[in-house]
Parts: sequence; C-alpha cells; structure tokens
Amino acid sequence: MKQIFTTTLRLNLADEDDRRAYEHLQRMDKKQYRSYSKAIVTAVNDHFERQARLESDPYLETRAKEDAFLRRVMEAIEQGLRFAPVSMFPSTPPAAVEVLSTEDDENISAALDFADSF
Repeated sequence: MKQIFTTTLRLNLADEDDRRAYEHLQRMDKKQYRSYSKAIVTAVNDHFERQARLESDPYLETRAKEDAFLRRVMEAIEQGLRFAPVSMFPSTPPAAVEVLSTEDDENISAALDFADSF
C-alpha cells in the first residue's frame, strides 16, 4: 500500500466556515505546524476523537461548558479583587460579639421551651 496519500483541499471563501478555516491556516504558528498538512491532520484527529468521546459520554460537553463558565467567574472575581480599593478590606478585626445578658438568655430558653412543646 502506498505510504503517502495526496488530496486537494478546496475552500470557498464565500462560505463563512471555509473562510474562517482559511484564516486559521493563514495565522497558524509555523513553529508548531510545519505545514497545512500537519495542521489539518491535527484538526481532523481532534475533531473525530472528540466526537467519539461525546458519543461515549454525552454529558462531557455540558461539563466542559460548566467548567469553562466557572473558570471565567473565578477569573473575574480574582481580577475584581486585584483592583478592589484597600478600604474594602478593614485592617482592624471586627468588634467582639456582645455577650448576651441573662435576660436575653432567659428569653431564648423560654422560646426554645415553647418550640419544644409542639
């Protein structure tokens, strides 16, 4: 069997998907992909391997989207905290919680006894 298979790739630049594929090929990192063939082989393999994973695990795409959403939320929070004014974070610890008086303690006990009576 022949070791090299040759085919032609035809892209219709009037078609949105074809045009985007063409633009990706034009902007590809020449150090990572030495040729169009290497980039296309990688893309085709990734596409069909992902399809196989989706068939075996239909929730994979949903989980991936949820994970991506959570990453974006966390990044937004982290970025917001980086630029938050210092005054938002007090340097002194919060005041100590007031000690309940014996009258408050008796009222709480009475309320709990009342609740237990049901």
